[in-house]
Amino acid sequence: LFKMANAKFPRSPRLPVPPPPLPGSLGMLRVLRGAGAGAGARLLGPGRGGGGTRARLRLLGLQQRPSPPPAPVPAAVGRWLLACSGAVAGAVVLGGVTRLTESGLSMVDWHLVKEMKPPRTQQEWEAEFRKYQQFPEFRILNHDMTLTEFKFIWYMEYSHRMWGRVVGLAYILPAAYFWRKGWLSRPMKGCVLALCGLVCFQGLLGWYMVKSGLEEKPDSYDIPRVSQYRLAAHLGSALVLYSASLWTGLSLLLPRHQLPETRQLLRLRHFAHGTTALVFLTALSGAFVAGLDAGLVYNSFPKMGERWIPDDLLAFSPTLRNIFENPTTVQFDHRILGVATVTAITALYLFSRKIPLPRRTRMAAASLLAVACMQVGLGISTLLLYVPTPLAATHQSGSLALLSAALWLAAELRRLPK
Repeated sequence: LFKMANAKFPRSPRLPVPPPPLPGSLGMLRVLRGAGAGAGARLLGPGRGGGGTRARLRLLGLQQRPSPPPAPVPAAVGRWLLACSGAVAGAVVLGGVTRLTESGLSMVDWHLVKEMKPPRTQQEWEAEFRKYQQFPEFRILNHDMTLTEFKFIWYMEYSHRMWGRVVGLAYILPAAYFWRKGWLSRPMKGCVLALCGLVCFQGLLGWYMVKSGLEEKPDSYDIPRVSQYRLAAHLGSALVLYSASLWTGLSLLLPRHQLPETRQLLRLRHFAHGTTALVFLTALSGAFVAGLDAGLVYNSFPKMGERWIPDDLLAFSPTLRNIFENPTTVQFDHRILGVATVTAITALYLFSRKIPLPRRTRMAAASLLAVACMQVGLGISTLLLYVPTPLAATHQSGSLALLSAALWLAAELRRLPK
């Protein structure tokens, strides 16, 4: 009888004993998968195979949900970075005017908070003037300077330093606010920290540069000036800060174009990046021209005097010193870099005309060429007119405009994220 009953009513196979459930919905899902689709159906009720099981898992919230995409950075962060880049540009222009008016050595000490209050009484001004009289610039160059003339150069340097403090606050305070509000993604937090650190480094580097012009040099009768190496480092860090802020702001605000990734577009993108680097290098070489007063050596164009290559081009020994310390070589290098830059920009513009590009990208390429031609005209005029301060300051500002146009074009040619 037992054999007949077993043959007629077979027993259902035993289900494997599932392991103890892991914490969370993902652990429960693994348990059900290990037990099989039939076990999942029995645990969750009748259904049709795995599809019903997955549907019930979704209803019960046991299925693993994909992680949400990172929230986009608000446009306010991009506008803030563009405003900061404008503030840095103002500091660079004001620093150039300070250098051209030979005002950079008028403040002979540096205090982060104490010097924010300028002298007010006659006694305070006379005390400040006496401190300036103890340093080489007064004894060698400005020994007949009056107190009124000293006030002018002092206020020039004071304005530059105060503007630098404004730039620092413009970076640090909004960064802290955006961080607290949670508006910065993880990569953006690293970028903002780097920018704020570079601002602080820029202030310290500025004082390090000024100190080089205040040092006593008993064996030298040259006009006291800051080290051209430190001046180039100060300007270079400012250009890096400006470029990074402008690039990040443009990347956040300008939508990427749906451009097909052709070989020509790839070449154009690389060409634009190389041209931007060349613009940066040319602007940086201008710091050596300013630091050595090399613009006053040969005031003719295109020749240098009566020759294409001057006789004193390699007058210093060893030869490598000429690149950074010989005013003739420094001016010659700046000329070559300027001509190479405008040639590269012209070729970049002509190459961009052969590729179908959006209207905004074409506008960026045309703007870059226009600013390059303007900058070359300003440079030649500054040279031929023996470096007048207004024209030289405009030429220095033009380098920032040219760098901005190059960064704009590079931002328009960005790749689409994968």
